[in-house]
Amino acid sequence: MKTKHFIRMGLVFMALMVLQACSNDTTQMAKVQFKLVDAPGDYEEVNIDLRDVMINRSSEDSGWESVGNVKTGIYNLLDYVGGVEALIADTELPAGEIKQVRLLLGPNNTLKLKGGEIVNLDTPSAQQSGLKLQFNTVLTAGITYTFILDFDAGKSVVKAGNSGKYNLKPVIRVTTEALSGAISGKATFPTGVTALRVLATDTADPLKTYGTQTDEVGNFLIKGVLPGTYNLTFYKSMLDTSVPPVSIEVIVLVNTPTNLNPVVVTISNVTSVGTITFQ
Repeated sequence: MKTKHFIRMGLVFMALMVLQACSNDTTQMAKVQFKLVDAPGDYEEVNIDLRDVMINRSSEDSGWESVGNVKTGIYNLLDYVGGVEALIADTELPAGEIKQVRLLLGPNNTLKLKGGEIVNLDTPSAQQSGLKLQFNTVLTAGITYTFILDFDAGKSVVKAGNSGKYNLKPVIRVTTEALSGAISGKATFPTGVTALRVLATDTADPLKTYGTQTDEVGNFLIKGVLPGTYNLTFYKSMLDTSVPPVSIEVIVLVNTPTNLNPVVVTISNVTSVGTITFQ
């Protein structure tokens, strides 16, 4: 009888150990999302062929692993302006430090120029080893993290001289939504204008900029903005210098959406003068 008692006690102990291990596994995980947004570029489409999102917990070039649950496919970066974003990965990862992140691209990257011509985007290094991003983030168990990958299409597409070819040399800014803020609003623009380019420039560091574009009804949202005071500037076109831009000043706080109070600014159109009103 004692032998059976000890066997039963042993089985109970083993079951408790398994349950404890499962519990530890759960509590040591962090919820992680990767979202793709875009700063504007003067093209009709910038299409990237996303194959994977990977992390590396060291600074070495080995030890890469997929984050899992990646939404692969072709993404037109210019679809993700005006507050629209693409959720490209939604997963759980073990707590701890992440040193690097990379996006692995396939060969089907294309550019649609103004006028409709479609050309290939050459991305040899991205296809072979991925777009490496310095990350240096520590994940805490039980916390949800949203990482914003701001892909600057305007700076990332480089024309190769007079060859007619275009290269994709990605400029990507990575921020953590929990450590940043956002600027949002709605603009009404003059007759004949279908959208506005929006650029936030840090007043203390002009090299620190964040960009987006309004949608067709004027909504815009810039996420992943580090705290500070910014000049928010509106352009009819980044390339059209005949139309003067207009600016207002905004303050961005940590983890706090900056919803602009009602304010009116004036922008000149080529043939008329209209107003931008934030609601």
